[in-house]
Amino acid sequence: MYKYSVLIVCIIFLISCQKKDKLSVDVSDIDMELTVKRFDEAFYTNPTEALPELKNEYPYLFPTQTPDSIWVAKMSDKDEQLLFSETQKLYKNFDDETEQLTELFKYVKYYYHNFKEPTVVTLLSNVDYENRVVYADSLLFISLDVFLGKESVIYQDFPEYISRNFTEDHISVAVAEALARRELPRAKSRTFVARIIQEGKLLYVMDAFLPKVEDAYKIGYTKEQIAWADFNDVDVWKFFVQNELLFSTDQELSMRFIDNAPFSKFYLANDSESPGKIGAWFGWQIVRAYMNNNDVSLQEMLQTNNEDIFKKSKYKPTK
Repeated sequence: MYKYSVLIVCIIFLISCQKKDKLSVDVSDIDMELTVKRFDEAFYTNPTEALPELKNEYPYLFPTQTPDSIWVAKMSDKDEQLLFSETQKLYKNFDDETEQLTELFKYVKYYYHNFKEPTVVTLLSNVDYENRVVYADSLLFISLDVFLGKESVIYQDFPEYISRNFTEDHISVAVAEALARRELPRAKSRTFVARIIQEGKLLYVMDAFLPKVEDAYKIGYTKEQIAWADFNDVDVWKFFVQNELLFSTDQELSMRFIDNAPFSKFYLANDSESPGKIGAWFGWQIVRAYMNNNDVSLQEMLQTNNEDIFKKSKYKPTK
């Protein structure tokens, strides 16, 4: 166990150093003034008589086909008021989150000079976690009720591998992912290796946007799962190679190794010990290796064919 612990520490240290060398940039001189509009507070604390004013200030949140009676009912609904009161326990003051988002946007601006920071609008979505952050050019919507902490009673019916990402620290991660997806070209190849590298590209862009954030947050793992992936990378990679999966176009492989899940599906007795989407983790390491071994920009990497990235990455498992 002692040797295992030392090895894991060394591996994580080496990976961190490699990543830092390429993505260590100075954004201190980038000016950024972030505007945050608290629609959630305005909607749930104002009397129903204020609805016309709210519709005038936030027209993009009030579809014209929805009658006012629906909004009036929502403003006073007991369940929604309870959900709002839960969010206020954490987000009555949004200063820390505003500071984190401001720094994130500085890094985005560093890599994409034409980027204009969006106006951030906070709201509640009845825990619509699949749309917890929506980026629409000049506006960025954040559903605060999806970031109440993994122990919140609101999430008692959610599986742990999903709810563990419902914390305050995951707000900037979810925003970075939404911004990164906008920069990701569609993959042309459907081979398994191309698919995992597509996920790796996304995670690498998140590396660039969030260079100070731990890997576990970006991929949605626990620290123990990161350690498992680092320690077992040789065996997993051997499994992919020996079973001729890398250049397979079998779509089931996405469900087994790329999609978010409680564990990856090798169809072995100890599958439950593995983290989900292990293929995405490998794609991430391949893209990191490619960037370390090739003199290319972030934008050039994104435009490079995924299978070419694999060939030029010189990727090898850590052991």
